[in-house]
Order: sequence, then C-alpha cells, then structure tokens
Amino acid sequence: MAEKIVFTESAEETAAIFGSLDYNLRFLEKAFDVRISDRGRWAQGCAIAVKAESEEQVEKAVKALEHLRARAARGEEISEQKLIYVTTTLQRGEEEELSMVHAGADCLCITVKGKPIKAKTAGQKIYADRIRKNTVVLGIGPAGTGKTFLAVAMAVSALRAGQVSRLILTRPAVEAGEKLGYLPGDLQNKIDPYLRPLYDALFEMLGPENYQKQMEKGTIEIAPLAYMRGRTLDDSFIILDEAQNTTPEQMKMFLTRLGNNSKAVITGDITQTDLPRGQKSGLVEAVKVLEGIEDIAIHRFTDKDVVRHKLVQQIILAYEQYAKKQIKEEQKRYSMKRKPKD
Repeated sequence: MAEKIVFTESAEETAAIFGSLDYNLRFLEKAFDVRISDRGRWAQGCAIAVKAESEEQVEKAVKALEHLRARAARGEEISEQKLIYVTTTLQRGEEEELSMVHAGADCLCITVKGKPIKAKTAGQKIYADRIRKNTVVLGIGPAGTGKTFLAVAMAVSALRAGQVSRLILTRPAVEAGEKLGYLPGDLQNKIDPYLRPLYDALFEMLGPENYQKQMEKGTIEIAPLAYMRGRTLDDSFIILDEAQNTTPEQMKMFLTRLGNNSKAVITGDITQTDLPRGQKSGLVEAVKVLEGIEDIAIHRFTDKDVVRHKLVQQIILAYEQYAKKQIKEEQKRYSMKRKPKD
C-alpha cells in the first residue's frame, strides 16, 4: 500500500480543495482509484493523506491535489469543470498542459464584479498569447471553449489600457431554423437576438450602465456583418463571431476592413454552419487561404478546452464519433458499388 501526504497552507486553501461536503476529494478518489483522508487541521492548513495499491495511482492523485492547491492559492474557485480538466489531463499523461496553464495564469481582464478572467486550459492560454502577438487570429473550435468570451475579455482590456480607441463586434445575421422576417419588431429588434452573446459578454465585463455609456459615445459598436462593408476600421479591436456562417465574399470583405493600429479576432465552429446547403463557408476557405501568412495565427480548440457543463464535452465527442461512423459507412457503401461483379 502506497501513501503520500499533501499539506495545505491556509484554511481557505483547505476549504477550496475539499469542496462542499468533501465533494472534490470524493471526485478525485473515484477518478484515480485512491483513498483520501484528512490527517488533521490547524490554523495554517491541514495534512491530506492519499493511499492506493500502486505508487502510480498515488502520484497522479497527489499531482491533482497540488494543481488544485495552486489554483486555490491564486484565489480561484475549484469548479467541477476544473476538476474534470485536471483529472482527465493527468489521466492522459499530459501534465505539461497543467503546468502551462499555471505558468500563464495571468489575468486577461477584470469583470465589473471584480472577478479576474483567466485562461482555464492550455488551449485557451495559447489562444490568448496568439491574440497578443498577432494582428489577425482565427479561433476555431467547438461550443463552450471560450472563443468569443476570451476575445471580448482581451478587447475590453485593450480598450481600458488605451491600446485601441474602440471595440467593434460583429456577426453574420444568418437564420438558424427561423426567418428574420418572422421575428417581431424593426430591423434592430430582428438583429438583436443574433448579437445577444456579444451583449452578454460585454455586460459581464463592463456592466449594463458603463456598456450603455460606451455605446452612446461610439466607443463600442455591435452590428451585423453587412454593416461593415465600405468601411476602414482604424485603431480598433474587431471581433467577428460565428464566422462559419460567412460566405467567402463576406469573409474577404471583413478582412480587408482592417485599418492602422487595429487587431481582428475571428471565431467560429466549422461543424455548426447554418449556411444553405451547398454554400461554401468563408471561415473554412479563410483557413486554407491564410495559413502560413506572417502576423496571422490560426488556433484550433479541441474538446479538451470545453469549459461549460461537463455534458457539453461528452456531446461534442459523441457527435464527432457519429460523424466518423457515418463517413466509414458511406465509404463502405461506395466501395461496394464499385466492386466488380463476378
């Protein structure tokens, strides 16, 4: 029987690591097949014992506890999503990913409630670094990976630091199952539902009152992609969201709006295109056209970067597996048709 002790350095760290009703410890026990127990507490912390049949199991559980302790020491809340990310990453033998997140735990932005926005996964950290270093960044990946939210956080941070004078956020107004004409209200009312995710992110960063003030001053602009035509966007941080729903012509139009001292982030999920059947996605084409150009970075998120409910990651994997199965079945049917008859 192997055993190791992990020491916490404060009551706050201890509470964060244990979780409500020791939920976090029970989660780690199940994930690594170990037994975790409290060996005594004092004002400065406590001793946590980890036991298992093998040294390897104990080592992984101890590493998980150490990573959680580091997050707790930074004042981070230990959510279930973070537990899942830490445990699955260690189970895959990719501890360097966790070290990368720890090393890049700098704050990207502060919300109106004083909450720091930080990269939660290695993929998110690399994405944030690429936005800092490049003029144009394409962030591609599944839902829940923080593509848009992190881009908005960095845009607000750049505005607060005086690096740009305005934020411009845009999306293509493409119907996903319903027609714009059937929605109530005038044109702005019809368009607003498509822009709601951008409003939500800005409300969290700035608060409704400050957001409204910046909108009235023209410092922040949220508009459909069609409103970008014919403009030159200088001294701006521009975000194109849901870019998988652009046509190649729209994407080219957007990219050529870039002016002096501006930065553009383009986000999208190429597996969730709402364009008419047979219409090529501008985002898919842009990835092929722009790959390798200096000062343009293409970042691909994976299911490992999902930071929403744990089921989102499972749903994404299930759809990927289903798509692969469909392709194999289609290839099999095609090969059967081509097989010569005796």
